Amino acid sequence: MTDQMLPRFFDEHVAVANYAESGESVRTSLAAHRFDKVFSLIQPGDYLFVQFGHNDMKDKATNALAKYRSNLKRIVAATRAKGATPVLVTSMERKTGVTAPTLAGYPGVVRDVAREEGVVLIDLNADSLKFYRALGPSLDLAFQDGTHHNNYGSYELARCVVEGLKAAKLGLVKFLAADVLPFDPAQPDDAKTIHLPESPLRDVAKPDGN
Repeated sequence: MTDQMLPRFFDEHVAVANYAESGESVRTSLAAHRFDKVFSLIQPGDYLFVQFGHNDMKDKATNALAKYRSNLKRIVAATRAKGATPVLVTSMERKTGVTAPTLAGYPGVVRDVAREEGVVLIDLNADSLKFYRALGPSLDLAFQDGTHHNNYGSYELARCVVEGLKAAKLGLVKFLAADVLPFDPAQPDDAKTIHLPESPLRDVAKPDGN
């Protein structure tokens, strides 16, 4: 849901399109040709945010982590070939990640690829832990289950992404909404102050993946 919150932080000059599918990994998204769709539409000057990990780390193949790395590099190269800017985002932790990491080596691979390829990195994994620890015993306020966030949790994580954009000095920053204020995940908003209208198309089905 974090990506669904991002449009709130930009003015009318930015459109956010989500081509992800719940429950997929980078490998299965490539196999389903979702990136073919992205690269058929992407334009010079666009930005492609790539965030995977939760479902990838369930792959039991002995070369799963190496394949994850090579797939990320493949996506980075294809994005640049289109004149667009890739941005790699580490996956936010699950709820229990506040005490012990749940994503194995996958966030580390994203950091490595970003460094090796000179790609902007938004370390949402690290920021999510700051946010969770700040909530302390009120951690449940940010989740609808052990993995998926509610509106409040998603809103706060979207604010982390915005801070990452600002830190990287990406051109998108000039299109932030006028009321966007600085944010520190270690000092999150009071959940009682975040009021978002319910969608008229509300779906009670649990999202795929965990």
